[in-house]
Amino acid sequence: MYYPDGAYVGNVEWNETGPWTEIVGPVAERGGPAGVVLHRGQRVAEWGDPERPDMTFSIAKSYLSVLAGLAVKDGLIPDLDAPVARTVEGPYFSGSHNAGITWRHMLQMNSEWRGEIFGKDDQVDHYRQIGVGADNSRKGQLRELGPPGSYYEYNDVRVNALAYALLCRFGRPLPEVLRARIMDPIGASDSWRWEGYSTSWIDLGEQRVQSVTGGGHWGGGMFISANDHARFGLFISSNGAWDGKQILPEDWMKRSLEPTPTLDKYGFLCWLNKGRDANPALPSTAFSALGAGGNCLWINPDDEIIAVMRWLDPAHTQQFLESLVSAIRH
Repeated sequence: MYYPDGAYVGNVEWNETGPWTEIVGPVAERGGPAGVVLHRGQRVAEWGDPERPDMTFSIAKSYLSVLAGLAVKDGLIPDLDAPVARTVEGPYFSGSHNAGITWRHMLQMNSEWRGEIFGKDDQVDHYRQIGVGADNSRKGQLRELGPPGSYYEYNDVRVNALAYALLCRFGRPLPEVLRARIMDPIGASDSWRWEGYSTSWIDLGEQRVQSVTGGGHWGGGMFISANDHARFGLFISSNGAWDGKQILPEDWMKRSLEPTPTLDKYGFLCWLNKGRDANPALPSTAFSALGAGGNCLWINPDDEIIAVMRWLDPAHTQQFLESLVSAIRH
């Protein structure tokens, strides 16, 4: 994950400089290209080492979205359109601007949250662009913010603020919640882990706990295998149910896959095949969790396909998915 001169790959790829670029979470040497394809729940293809836990970057965001669904089911988030500040005390959601931010805003990436958390200021991702050929020449320049819900911006600091808010609502570390409520029940391995920063330890009641991150932007995030991603994908493609038990709210996935008002190809921390950038060769119902480095969990309900790709050149992702659908249909 480091270039020969010692520069972290994320800092180079995202043209990131300045006071908030320090790597403060664990980083692991990456494995080789790997993947798994499930069709109607059966494994029909695999390559590389699908059992190797690997950094997965922003795919972790979609795991946060599912945990938000659990919080809704538990009554910890009674209303997605209620301000986060109503149930999360402290400085991060206080003040005239941040106090108006709702849970829905945080899940849709249009919160316009402003501040610093765990040593990272949200300004570091102002003007950030993602995707093949993204222009990050202005990244990190201070942008004038609009009201909450008015503007979509892919901002990892704000996702970390959401992870903190969910930690406060559950009252226990999010990896513990994910393991006990979802990953163990669906039969995932015990090899995955979810890390935060050296700076993200907080006092929660009488415990010292770590708030996790929504990716590996500055280290940390989820270290997980392609096989475990595939099981998680099968779980959410089954509407958040497993072995006859409805784990997520019955309507959570439907709500998660509704296009946001500020970006028609985005739902609750996941990507949709909708809007002006939709690929007409793929089903409009398909959706994905994406992470830097060509990490992708793709779910195609129409064809009952779950595909996990690790370290696939993002410029070839759409071509790969088109070939995959064609092969399974024919």
